[in-house]
Amino acid sequence: MRAMILAAGRGERLRPLTDRMPKPLVEVAGRPLIEHQLSWLRRAGVDTVVINLHHLAAQIVAALGDGSRFGLQIIYSHEAELLETGGGIVKALPALGDAPFVLINGDIYTDFDLADLPAEPAPGCDAHLLLTPKPGFRAEGDFEAAAGRVTGRGDAYVYCGIAVLRPRLLAGRSECRFSLRDALFAAVERHAVSAQIWRGLWTDIGTLEQLQALRAQAGPPS
Repeated sequence: MRAMILAAGRGERLRPLTDRMPKPLVEVAGRPLIEHQLSWLRRAGVDTVVINLHHLAAQIVAALGDGSRFGLQIIYSHEAELLETGGGIVKALPALGDAPFVLINGDIYTDFDLADLPAEPAPGCDAHLLLTPKPGFRAEGDFEAAAGRVTGRGDAYVYCGIAVLRPRLLAGRSECRFSLRDALFAAVERHAVSAQIWRGLWTDIGTLEQLQALRAQAGPPS
C-alpha cells in the first residue's frame, strides 16, 4: 500500500521556529514529527510514501533520505510554488498509482494505530476520514457523522488529517493551487465519504502553545 504525507507548507503560525526548519522536522518525544509518521505507516503495512515538498525542502530530504532506514521507499514530489493540499495531491498522483492510498497531514500527532484504517473507503465512497470530537483548541468543527458515514458539514467532529482516498476523488482536477477540503465537501454532498471516530490522543500543531502541550503530553524521548 502507498501513502502520502503533506509536508510542503510554511507553518506560518509556528514562526519564528519554522523560519529555520520545516514543521514536519519539529521534534516531539525526541524525534522529528515526520519520523513518527513514517514509523506509523510502516507498522500499518505501507511500503512506499510520497512526500510533497516546498518550504525548506532540502532539510527534509537530508533528514529522511530514500527512506531505507525506515524500511520504506520515499518518493519526493517537489513543488516550485505551493499547490496547497489538493493541488499537491494531484501533482503526486502519478507516484501514488491507481489504488486507494493513505493520506496524512505532516503536522499531526496521534496514538491512533493506522493499521485500524480500512484498505479502502466504504463501497460507493471516494474518501474515508478519521474524525475526532471537536477538541478545546478548535473554535469550530468540520463534520457531522453517524453510522460510519460523514453526514454533512458541522461542529461535532474535526478531520484528523488522516484519510484513505481513492484517486478518483480528484479526477479531472488540474495541477493547480486548491484545497483538498473543496473536493471533500463536494464528496460529502454526494454522500460519498465514510468515516471512523477516534477518541484517543490527537492534535495538530498549529501554534507554539499546541506544540508545547504536545511535548508535555508525549513525554521524553522513547
